[in-house]
Amino acid sequence: MTNFPRLLEVLVSSGVEFIIIGGVAATAHGSAHVTVDLDIVYRRTPENMARLAAALAPHQPYLRGAPPGLPFRFDIDTIKRGLNFTLVTDLGDLDVLGNTTGGGTYDALVTRSESRQLFGLEVRFVDLETLIYLKRAAGRPKDLERIAELEAIVEERRKS
Repeated sequence: MTNFPRLLEVLVSSGVEFIIIGGVAATAHGSAHVTVDLDIVYRRTPENMARLAAALAPHQPYLRGAPPGLPFRFDIDTIKRGLNFTLVTDLGDLDVLGNTTGGGTYDALVTRSESRQLFGLEVRFVDLETLIYLKRAAGRPKDLERIAELEAIVEERRKS
């Protein structure tokens, strides 16, 4: 089970620049869907990648689904050489994305995000319209299933 408050606290208190996408963003926008992981898009500056690596280091980040014992270190060199990582940590599952399908990088998404309070922390979420766009671009069956609900939320907001 992912400890969302603690995982977000670790990232925020370490000064990591990130935007929440995926199921947590959908829930923040009013979705009834329950998610088990945290999906973030992180800024790919050397300083931010160093903060991300340092923030997660105490929490044993490891590649989700990789065989046990596979040599893996989630450090700044790994992040620089990679882009997107699906991790398991002692705080739960975390998808760390340098680039999203259809949405691009942190810098491309930041103008399509909004700051909100979650668990007493100030965090950024993609806006609802962008979340719908990202889910459509990903094209996975589970994402396509969520679009109708998210579009209904948009319609309800327009009526209000």
